[in-house]
Amino acid sequence: MREQRVDEADVRRLVHAFYERVRDDDLLGPVFEARLSTDWDHHLDRMVAFWSGVLLGRPGFRGDPVGVHRAIPGLGSHHFDRWLDLFGATLEDVLPGPAAADILARASRMRVVLEGPAAVG
Repeated sequence: MREQRVDEADVRRLVHAFYERVRDDDLLGPVFEARLSTDWDHHLDRMVAFWSGVLLGRPGFRGDPVGVHRAIPGLGSHHFDRWLDLFGATLEDVLPGPAAADILARASRMRVVLEGPAAVG
């Protein structure tokens, strides 16, 4: 089987398609909109940099995703469940194939870290 390679253009497409779904989502949309209503372009650039680091080993992302997510009041397991569902659905549409399974596994592990101690209980 031929290995599927993901490049910067794939990461950009994935991030932009994912956050389009997030913005339209009844559960996640309001959470993001409350924090990013005027700063979506900056957030998308940061998320492309973040996922490029995760998936391509590219430097460039600076930030504290764990601290940021844990500081959002009322953020619970149901939000992280929905995030992962939307991410998986976006992967199926944007990057179908072997790379999608690896990326979804990484996102699943990331979800546990971002959610923190609540994920254990």
